[in-house]
Amino acid sequence: MINKIYRIISFLSNSFLLYILIFSLSSCNGNSSAVEGKTEYLVDTVIPESRWGIYIDDYNIITSTIKPNQMLSEILCLSAYKISQIEAVANSTLSVRKLQANKDYHILLFKDSLAEAHYFIYDISPVEYVVYAFKDSVTSYLGVIPTDTVLNRVSGSIHSSLWNSMIDNGGSPKLASMLSDIYSWTIDFFGIQKQDSFHVVYQEILSNGEIVGLGNIIASNFITEKKDHIAYRYKYLSDREEYFDENGNSLRRAFLKAPLQYSRISSGFSNARLHPITKVVRPHHGVDYAAPSGTPVYSVGDGTIIELGWDNKGGGNYIRIKHNSTYTTLYMHLKGFASGISKGTHVNQGQLIGYVGSTGLATGPHLDYRVYKDGTAINPLRMDLPAVDPIAPEHMDSFLVFIDQIEKRINMID
Repeated sequence: MINKIYRIISFLSNSFLLYILIFSLSSCNGNSSAVEGKTEYLVDTVIPESRWGIYIDDYNIITSTIKPNQMLSEILCLSAYKISQIEAVANSTLSVRKLQANKDYHILLFKDSLAEAHYFIYDISPVEYVVYAFKDSVTSYLGVIPTDTVLNRVSGSIHSSLWNSMIDNGGSPKLASMLSDIYSWTIDFFGIQKQDSFHVVYQEILSNGEIVGLGNIIASNFITEKKDHIAYRYKYLSDREEYFDENGNSLRRAFLKAPLQYSRISSGFSNARLHPITKVVRPHHGVDYAAPSGTPVYSVGDGTIIELGWDNKGGGNYIRIKHNSTYTTLYMHLKGFASGISKGTHVNQGQLIGYVGSTGLATGPHLDYRVYKDGTAINPLRMDLPAVDPIAPEHMDSFLVFIDQIEKRINMID
């Protein structure tokens, strides 16, 4: 009997000790919960922070800006041999000799007593960067920060200039330049007037909720003299997206509206003009665009340069371009010619061909621009050329569906 009681007491003691052991282990290993007689252990996990494709928990980060003429060797306290290794691998991504002043960079210093630099990151743009790694072996790679693209819109009226009106209404000045490009064939932006207005729907690029750039203008309406100029960005029969009006007509024309960004028209097309230097009345079959010396001049259309040189009759440096069997254009008083431009060169619409000057008989820097149709001079300001590649009737249904979808997306913008 006594032996039996002793065995029971011994069993209970061992069971109690076992319980204490299990309880102690569960307390040491973190939280636990009992579910249907089972013990679960909850382990706290720490997710390391990653940036630029690097786990940065073990690093101190120094961020600064590249100063003018500053070299990588001045920024990083590394041996000349290590710098030469970085320069060698960087050629496959972005040469360290192309680092620009006022761009941000980041140095990752390892958290130890030596504080050794393991990475150098250079911000190419708000969403692009290049990493030069020299922790063990020396490597480099390009990276892109994840972004989101959303639609936004801005509207306004012209009071002084499109640039100022865009800023006054909360839009980026870059949008003004983008509008000028879209309507460069159809609107003379130096002729816009007060109370002309614009409505623009465009893409904003966000990173972590902050605006880091602009995408494309998706739709716009520029109203001049109470006339709508509607544009939709649409891909039609090619990989390139272009702008079309609501009737499927391309905003692109065979010729640009003007061959340069000018200050004013100093002299128009005339059959009898008093020449400011010779004081002789004679025809002036072109348009004089006043602009600062050195202002870029562009070809108004695709074509081939058939003449280039010096005009002894007062035109100074000039270029003549044959666009097709019907049209030829002439550019005079040039300060000089663009690199690679010579007689016989094929040029594309919008290609740089020269610079505004005052060569020949000229009272000041300007471009004398002339257009010939079948050999006869015509007024460039009155040209009404047809649109290029309008949407064919058999594709209009798809285009109209696209417009409807765009309008619905626009209506959803706050």
